[in-house]
Amino acid sequence: MTASRRTWLRGLAAAGAAALVSACDRIAGDPAVRAGLKGAERLNQGLHRVLFDRRTLAREYPDSAISPDFPANGSISPGDPTYRALAAGGFADYRLIVDGLVERPLALDLAALRALPSRSQVTRHDCVEGWSAIARWTGARLAPVLDQAGLKPEARFLVFHCFDTLDPEAGEDGRYYESIDLVDALHAQTLLAYEMNGAPLSIAHGAPVRLRVERQLGYKHAKYLRRIEAVADYSHISGGKGGFWEDRGYEWYAGI
Repeated sequence: MTASRRTWLRGLAAAGAAALVSACDRIAGDPAVRAGLKGAERLNQGLHRVLFDRRTLAREYPDSAISPDFPANGSISPGDPTYRALAAGGFADYRLIVDGLVERPLALDLAALRALPSRSQVTRHDCVEGWSAIARWTGARLAPVLDQAGLKPEARFLVFHCFDTLDPEAGEDGRYYESIDLVDALHAQTLLAYEMNGAPLSIAHGAPVRLRVERQLGYKHAKYLRRIEAVADYSHISGGKGGFWEDRGYEWYAGI
């Protein structure tokens, strides 16, 4: 498949995802239309997986293409007391928990993450709101982390629990979270990123660690990671749809 055709297909998928989100907002009360949108999401996922196998890489760019301004969308400074204390100490006491359906639960500090197999990539972040920006991301590849933890056979998804709260009135259900399946989790470009453009992540961009899952739209790239939970399904977590925005009408699968 040519690069131009891949670009066209990714653009089509991104436009389709944005249209579906907009449609969800307008017709949230119509169960029949919601069922149709869910069918379209499954079709989008199926087509994406047919056209781009699990090894297909998202486009990477030269450093000259890095955007001079990369918007810090969503949360930019979590108010969580634990997070504020960690930030005040330069994240020296930070630990990323990896648990759930794993043989060997982990608690990784930043030094341990930096010691794991890493990757640096210049990729484009596509936001469902319609903007895009390019940056260099460096971090630990997620696949070796999962190898170290030892996924149990029944594990099918990873849930990324975050420090930030986008809806304080919703209590624990207002915390940001996201999920991906193992196809995306094991992809070569899926990172636990700790650097952006050669410098440690800023708080506005998700310090100390954020997810980069380059073949999906921006809301899947969870910031302020505190825990990765391996699960058989995510229906019991928060609103049961697999992510903060998914619980509010967005697609779970946001492939581009």
